[in-house]
Amino acid sequence: MYLKNLSLINFKNYDEAMLSFSEGANAFTGNNGAGKTNLLDAIHYLSLCKSYFNPIDSQQIKQDRDLFMIQGTFDRNDSDELISCGIKKNQKKQFKRNKKEYQRLADHIGLFPLVMISPNDTSLILDGSEERRKFIDTVISQTDAKYLDELIIYNKTLQNRNALLKQIAETGRYDPTLLEIFDEQLVRAGNKIFEKRKAFMESFISIFNEHYKYLSDEAELVQLIYESPLFLADFETLLKKSVERDRILQRTSVGIHKDELTFQIHGMPLKKFGSQGQQKSFLIALKLAKYSFLYQQKGFKPLLLLDDIFDKLDDLRMTKLMKMVSEEDFGQIFITDTNAERVERIFEEIGVDLKLFHIDKSMVSHE
Repeated sequence: MYLKNLSLINFKNYDEAMLSFSEGANAFTGNNGAGKTNLLDAIHYLSLCKSYFNPIDSQQIKQDRDLFMIQGTFDRNDSDELISCGIKKNQKKQFKRNKKEYQRLADHIGLFPLVMISPNDTSLILDGSEERRKFIDTVISQTDAKYLDELIIYNKTLQNRNALLKQIAETGRYDPTLLEIFDEQLVRAGNKIFEKRKAFMESFISIFNEHYKYLSDEAELVQLIYESPLFLADFETLLKKSVERDRILQRTSVGIHKDELTFQIHGMPLKKFGSQGQQKSFLIALKLAKYSFLYQQKGFKPLLLLDDIFDKLDDLRMTKLMKMVSEEDFGQIFITDTNAERVERIFEEIGVDLKLFHIDKSMVSHE
């Protein structure tokens, strides 16, 4: 699978743009603010129905315009698939495959898998546990459509249970029967999600370890640890034990929404004890492991998007990374960098062809 072409109208800083890509490595170069990352984000939209950076669709429309349109042609199983995404202000997002609109965007997830590596990924290390759960969920969702459905059910039930707990606190009227109904729904969906997360992490951790060893030349010992309250007791028991505390807190204090992914280096928290280079290597290994997992599960290679990743990587790690992603295990690659000469030099050194695009003031040219 690869993306043959991309066209944009009124997307972020672009009036209009049309690009045709190589099946292998493609690089967008230019100054900061030129719009390189916006091209990656447009590709992300075609694959996962949303921006990588901003959840509010209307904010992707170019200033003073009423709509944006993104369109791209994928080669999938040797046949062309036309994917388009259009958004008008104050209207519902339109997402189409071969000119037929989806009724549920969830049905598109996983058809054109993609992995993005970006400076924004530091939120996985620095922010709260929600970011790390989201990471797990986005990987599994691209390989298991039912998982996404269970997640939607769980989150809706959690919302309803929390609203009931708040109502009980405000009115003083306690309805244990209704709470039990929500508990049953929460347990049913939560157990399925937990089992799938557990199975995923069992295979994912070893893939991650291999990637990190390669990137760091086995210089550091790192650990990826999946933690969940459901390892301690069954979900139903946990909910029953916490009901009084939940009534005081007015929210559900136990469940898979409290799962955590812990990052360690030499047995210590990566957030506090990892250098910027080590943290960046950890994140890249995490994303490359995601790529490998998706490839194993789907049977074809996802797209790989590398946004401004050369900063804070030493020459050794940078060259090893490029060698790795240019080998046969990887398919189509999109890279952004401010330094065109650097990108050209790296790909020349590893003997891989590169299609180079230059971005200047929202205009795209290529060699």
